[in-house]
Amino acid sequence: MASAELLLVSRTMPQQPQHPTAPPAEPDRVLAAFRKSIDNIDAALIHILAERFRITQAVGQYKAKVTLPPADPDREARQIARLRKLSEDADLDPEFSEKFLRFIIDEVIRHHERAQQG
Repeated sequence: MASAELLLVSRTMPQQPQHPTAPPAEPDRVLAAFRKSIDNIDAALIHILAERFRITQAVGQYKAKVTLPPADPDREARQIARLRKLSEDADLDPEFSEKFLRFIIDEVIRHHERAQQG
């Protein structure tokens, strides 16, 4: 998601009351608004992952056609390092990001191996 989109999401999220001891106004509505934002982000993640896998499927078919190996450890290492840095910049746990990316990479490699088998 682009930074402008993230800014839009953060601006549309409900704000908590300013006074720390004051109870939230209509907590069920506040919680519902947070959950709606989470649901929207989850939907965006699914669509982004679907698009990513459509592209990596094409990569797998291409690799099979030109007889390239299913995995590219050098690229994987560069991607992990790049995304760890992005995670740090975004205040997201880099360990979590690496685990998440490794899960995706492993699935992509499995698809590429399947493409090579025909």
